[in-house]
Amino acid sequence: MIVTSGFPIFYLQTRVGRNGKDFKLFKFRTMYTNADQKGLLTVGGHDPRVTKIGYYLRKYKLDELPQLFNVLFGTMSLVGPRPEVRKYVDLYTNEQRNVLSVRPGITDFASLEFINENDLLAKSINPEQTYIDEIMPAKLALNARYIAQQGVLTDLKIILNTIFKIVK
Repeated sequence: MIVTSGFPIFYLQTRVGRNGKDFKLFKFRTMYTNADQKGLLTVGGHDPRVTKIGYYLRKYKLDELPQLFNVLFGTMSLVGPRPEVRKYVDLYTNEQRNVLSVRPGITDFASLEFINENDLLAKSINPEQTYIDEIMPAKLALNARYIAQQGVLTDLKIILNTIFKIVK
């Protein structure tokens, strides 16, 4: 990874966590340095900002592994609504802000449902508007479902389904 992408190997992005507090989310860096300045959304399977090794890290969701540090630090849990960047949280309705009442997670119902989100966005004429108008509300509805059903069995089901989808 270092040979093809260089340093730093980690990418820290500010996300919004529980109670609307910002925190740094850890990921393996899969894009060229400063590529996030060209947009926050990754569009398509072969976004030119993504490095060669980054493509495979993303494909198999391995870029998310450093978020285990977030779990250890207490800013995230294994299962819970995926944390969003402030730009999009600022668009939430009051009802949607309920998602900020729980600790964000590495995986959730929305991660399973939208595992191919990049491909969906690639088909859009205006990916960011599609994200805001269609994908984000659908994810937030799934997050509300998780909040209503959260528990050990729900979390175990989501973890097992996540592993199955990644391996598949």
